[in-house]
Amino acid sequence: MNNSQIPLFPPRSIEELVTDIDILTEEIQELYCQDQIPWIIGYSGGKDSSCILQLIWSAIALLPPKKRKKTIHVITNDTLVENPIVAHWVKGCLKKINKSAQEQKMPFIAHLTHPATKDTFWSCLIGKGYPAPRRGFRWCTERMKIQPAEQFIRETVRTHGETVLVLGTRKAESITRAKNMEKHAQKSRLRERLNTNSRLPNSYVYSPIEDWRTDEVWLYLLQWQNPWGGDNQDLFSMYRGATADNECPLVVDTSTPSCGDSRFGCWVCTMVSKDKSMEAMIQNDQEKEWLQPLLDIRDELDIKDDRDKRDFRRIYGKVELFERNIDGETSVQNIPGPYLKKWREYWLKKVLQAQVDLQHNAPPEYQNIELITVEELSEIRRIWLEEKHEFEDTLPTIYQQVTGKEFIDPRLGAGNNLLGTQEWQTLEELCDDDTMHLELMARLLDTERQYLTKVRRIGIYQALEKCFESSSRSPEDAIANAEYIREVKNAAKQGDVKELQQKLTWGKMKFTQKNDL
Repeated sequence: MNNSQIPLFPPRSIEELVTDIDILTEEIQELYCQDQIPWIIGYSGGKDSSCILQLIWSAIALLPPKKRKKTIHVITNDTLVENPIVAHWVKGCLKKINKSAQEQKMPFIAHLTHPATKDTFWSCLIGKGYPAPRRGFRWCTERMKIQPAEQFIRETVRTHGETVLVLGTRKAESITRAKNMEKHAQKSRLRERLNTNSRLPNSYVYSPIEDWRTDEVWLYLLQWQNPWGGDNQDLFSMYRGATADNECPLVVDTSTPSCGDSRFGCWVCTMVSKDKSMEAMIQNDQEKEWLQPLLDIRDELDIKDDRDKRDFRRIYGKVELFERNIDGETSVQNIPGPYLKKWREYWLKKVLQAQVDLQHNAPPEYQNIELITVEELSEIRRIWLEEKHEFEDTLPTIYQQVTGKEFIDPRLGAGNNLLGTQEWQTLEELCDDDTMHLELMARLLDTERQYLTKVRRIGIYQALEKCFESSSRSPEDAIANAEYIREVKNAAKQGDVKELQQKLTWGKMKFTQKNDL
């Protein structure tokens, strides 16, 4: 069922909407004043979160100052790969919120959260080599969006015992979301309008506009003044610019269709077939053509088959197999792992080049934009050196080649003083284009280097053995060995003694590495 088939709530007249706003205002005031539990408003800068923040701000402003004692936190999570136009808008809104809260003596505090450096998009994709997110491997949302917000909520609960999370979710947005909201509502209603939060104990969810339609949200935003000094007309224009035809009819009543379906999210997102909002921005406005390098990177990441760019082993060095059915024929194939060194370096160059292009071509307010932060670059360098044993240390060289600037690593001691480019080149010559031999030698040498300065070298033999386990075979032999182990295990499960003996005898002749079984 598509969006046009989603059953919406019947339209209300403006008079009915005004009545509903009055009722909501009383409800918000009552919930706010009845206890000392702090509130947390999830604010993205979009239409729905702007609507609830404006409703709550306006309701609290009507209370006498002595009753505005309970803090209301406004949290926005910046994944560091947000659409730059939206990210700039949101940061400006947060500054206005904090400034106006102080001037009006309102209990609002705006916060900007970020994912941990080790969990950012580029630390995972360029550093660790995670492939671009797919439905079968959606590694980004939990790390980049959920964890930073939940960390803030947990800290608030730890301090105050409980918290109320205010969200702009609406039943009219989709059937799936409507069913999910109904399920939580039926499970338990606390204080009539508060739902339990299934993920976070002692945290409750309040959804003031859960029954509002999209056109009602726009009607409220455009007809009621923004109380913290923001301009809702600018928000409306941003949505309009993100629609394919650059058309958003002025919302004058509840029967007027609106442009509320524009999707703002991460500019690198490969969970959707196309980034329609950014495409529309570029198409509708020549002044936004500077965004094109971002769209190019996003489209290049979004390819159906990237097996040629990825390791034949999983990220922990083990070959794993899966059965694949193509046109009725079943075949056993290896599960591809992280991006290879060549492609991780390629994506780093692409992102840095796009950053340089944006800093030269974007409007003045965007020219200090960072697509990838220094902290992320330092983390990527650490991963390449310490976890992947790539002691060639190519990141500073790539950075200088693309940006023309020296890379200053904020991590003290991040450099490699014993092994470097010359040693890597020597190994490449000795290994004579044998990539697995080169990898094994590099891992062995760098593992020894990492243990060299330790007072106690406990664990070095196990670490060296892991190097052999993951890097001593060619891709063909490693996959064949994994298939052999799989067949042996299947024979053992089925109790086929004769087949098992044949497999074990054949294996002793073909595979010599210990601990294969």
